[in-house]
Amino acid sequence: MVQITVPASSANLGAGFDALGIALALYNRVWMEEADGTPDNPLCIIESKDSVPIPTDRSNMIYQTARLLYERCGHPFKGLHIIQENNIPMTKGLGSSSACLVAGLLGANTLLGSPMSLADLSDLAAGLEGHPDNTAPALFGGLVTSVMEGGRVHTVSVPVSDRIRFAVFIPDFELKTEVARALLPQKVTREDAVYNLSRAALMTASLFSGSLENLRVAVQDRLHQPYRFPLIPGAEKVFYIAYELGAYAVAISGAGPSILAIVDRDDSEFALKAQRELKQSGLDGWQVQLFCCDPKGACVEFN
Repeated sequence: MVQITVPASSANLGAGFDALGIALALYNRVWMEEADGTPDNPLCIIESKDSVPIPTDRSNMIYQTARLLYERCGHPFKGLHIIQENNIPMTKGLGSSSACLVAGLLGANTLLGSPMSLADLSDLAAGLEGHPDNTAPALFGGLVTSVMEGGRVHTVSVPVSDRIRFAVFIPDFELKTEVARALLPQKVTREDAVYNLSRAALMTASLFSGSLENLRVAVQDRLHQPYRFPLIPGAEKVFYIAYELGAYAVAISGAGPSILAIVDRDDSEFALKAQRELKQSGLDGWQVQLFCCDPKGACVEFN
């Protein structure tokens, strides 16, 4: 049996819509081994190690993705025994679906003797997800810039300054990515395009170099966040609280509804102070968790 550990991820980082993402030190774990079925009747044995509801039939995303890789590699698929531990909250903008895709692909590839490279798996994961801004950080770790071109993902992962941490504000309601994406305009002005391009570039350089004074400007966005705010009750108040407590930058995490704040490493009381402010503001359903950046991405161990 192999154990696959996959980090959560936060996409966009404000201006870097569908291009930037960062891996966070919050992990799903999956145990996987081949089952003794037949190609005509593959077995599907799926268990959960926690109380998180998951599909335990063939609709399970990890099972489906692993089976797809077997078929792509031309290897007979006899089924899988899968055990899941889910720590990444689902439909909260923290890359839970990408974590499942990466776990299925990486686990199946390992069981098959690694016929595909990590670059191949990255291409396949991004193709299944539709964009690489969560799948690439989940696979490679760090701060990741990704571009899809002709079905291939061109990606660079760099470490971030050790002077920062990431505070994630997680609400008690969900927001499906397809709903948040459906509101976005099909066309943007050249002015807005330049506005975001310049800030996305500034975000990458600033997080890597530690030029933290740039982050409040670098995180600004005109392409997606203004359209998604109405879908996240309390979002404007959360932004205000985070900035009032000294956050360097605040952005919707992926499509939402979670919100990511970049904070100083030495502010150990940020989460506690933010939780208190949320309660005083009537936002009792929000929780704040503090994470480092995961530098390595998904990994596999043999048990």
